[in-house]
Amino acid sequence: MLRHVVLFKWKPATPPEKIAKIEAAMHALQSKIPQIVEYEWGTDVSVQGLSQGFTHCFVVSFHSEADRDIYAPHPEHAAFLALSKPHREVVLTFDYFARDGFFSPPSGGSPA
Repeated sequence: MLRHVVLFKWKPATPPEKIAKIEAAMHALQSKIPQIVEYEWGTDVSVQGLSQGFTHCFVVSFHSEADRDIYAPHPEHAAFLALSKPHREVVLTFDYFARDGFFSPPSGGSPA
């Protein structure tokens, strides 16, 4: 499973109503883009104080890189990006393949 993680830090002037609209638009993508097989999101609740201003995390999962590559330029995703872009101070994305088990080193590798 390929996980696409997106973190958002909003511009200070972004009103909560606009953020709620962006959240709803992101949530709607799962019903509009069939390549999305799992979706979850949440807001920062860490007590460590290391979030660097990022408040929202969205995790979108795909069966393959090919599915992610269909999602990325999809018109519905492009519309979401256009909606959120004026309000994002910083966005961070991180994609990875989920591994099963507690620890599974890469083939031929060893734990760091």
